[in-house]
Amino acid sequence: MTSLTPATAAAKRDPRLWGLLFVLAGNMLIDALEVSVLVVAAPSIGADLRLAPAVLQWTISGFALGFGGLLLFGARVVALLGRRRVYLAALLAFAAASLVAALATDPALLTATRFVKGFCAALTAPTGLAIISTAFREGPARDRAVSVYTLFGAAGFTAGLLLSGLLTSVSWRWTLAFPAPVVLLLFLFARRLLPPDEPTTDRSGSGKGSGGEPDRAADIPAAATAALRYDFAGAATLAGSLLTLVYGISLAAEHGWRDVRTLAALVVGAALLAAFAVAERRTPWPLMATGPATHGPLIRSALGAAALNGSYIGLLFVLTLHLQTVLGRSPLETALALAPASVPLAATALFSGRLVARFGTARLIAAGAVPPFAGQLLLLRDGAPTQYLSGVLPVLLLVAAGFVLAFAALNTQAVAGLPAAERGMAGGIYQTAVQTGAALMAALVAVLLQTNRAAAGASAADVVSGYRPALLLIAAVGAVGVVVGVSGLVARDRKPGSREG
Repeated sequence: MTSLTPATAAAKRDPRLWGLLFVLAGNMLIDALEVSVLVVAAPSIGADLRLAPAVLQWTISGFALGFGGLLLFGARVVALLGRRRVYLAALLAFAAASLVAALATDPALLTATRFVKGFCAALTAPTGLAIISTAFREGPARDRAVSVYTLFGAAGFTAGLLLSGLLTSVSWRWTLAFPAPVVLLLFLFARRLLPPDEPTTDRSGSGKGSGGEPDRAADIPAAATAALRYDFAGAATLAGSLLTLVYGISLAAEHGWRDVRTLAALVVGAALLAAFAVAERRTPWPLMATGPATHGPLIRSALGAAALNGSYIGLLFVLTLHLQTVLGRSPLETALALAPASVPLAATALFSGRLVARFGTARLIAAGAVPPFAGQLLLLRDGAPTQYLSGVLPVLLLVAAGFVLAFAALNTQAVAGLPAAERGMAGGIYQTAVQTGAALMAALVAVLLQTNRAAAGASAADVVSGYRPALLLIAAVGAVGVVVGVSGLVARDRKPGSREG
């Protein structure tokens, strides 16, 4: 196989090089659309498998938990085993999980496949960008490649909604199955086009570059070193804590918040999160090093993005149920109705960098938090509107405005001001927060919808009134995003020379 070196990258029209970009961008599209692909299909799945909202939410949060909970661990696996090997294995696992999910009748098995696919995305999404950074020469060629990769990622959410609506109109199982042949085709091309891994002198997956302290490992026996470098303890406690917290939240739908089973699950989740913090302080090769994790701009970006993404997922959960169960829209009509919230971000993705360069991250993040919050308040005031053009559409457009303003700024601020060697870990921490916000909000909104839903045969007005607690939660999270955005402006004013603004 011909190796793609910087020399070959010099040929701007090298078909092999741009074929590689097609594979990476295509897989990024698949990873991104998996975030939204079951939003529209959820009511059909729930009706077919007779799942309550608190159980149904696992089809959405399962992927987010696999992605966010194991993203840092996935970066370590790639660093130790090599990009090419891990990327190819993840593609095969993703295809297999898609086929199993399409045949699943047990909700536990369906959730497990979603978690596996999330982990596969955690292995391939950041790795694709890393491959681009080495395969394409720095300059216009790399910039174009990154732009294409980013555009495919930004378009993925919209593509997921539309495909879900189209395929669910036939059967929701096609929504789960369709990625399998696409990913297998990408695998065949990837085998020929992915460059071999370059030899490296540091296979620790950490070292100084990611905030580790290799000198602390001097007295560790060689037999234990390999296992420690993966930081299995950190991976298990972080993913375990998030899974247990979401499980505890889901139990509240059936047993209540004061039930011993609910409380026990939440306490165990909190304990595992504390154990993760302890494990990261003790290991020489932490998944989450202290330096990036305590960086102010990163913390604000992570909280702001978690609030923006979490409130958005919660809002989509409510609106999907409302459009299909109250307004009688078909899955395809629902997908088209929700598209205005995500299309503007995809349309402006290539220009977002100019926006950040002109106005700075702090201003855009603060400005971007306001429109979604305004939309949430509008929906809260009206309950759940019966007219799409005058009620639902304005809310979705306000959400879209928030993403257009803040999305790129949040990503940029998350790594700004950090040494180049720590930016990869910072990006992983940021994305973990984004996916965690989605998973927790999906679970909380589902519980509120289930515990406040109207009895069978109730009027549409009674059904809509049951949405109010979930809408209150969504608005409260949106308000958190506004507070975080304003705090960034205050921090910027205190440090006018900082890179945040």
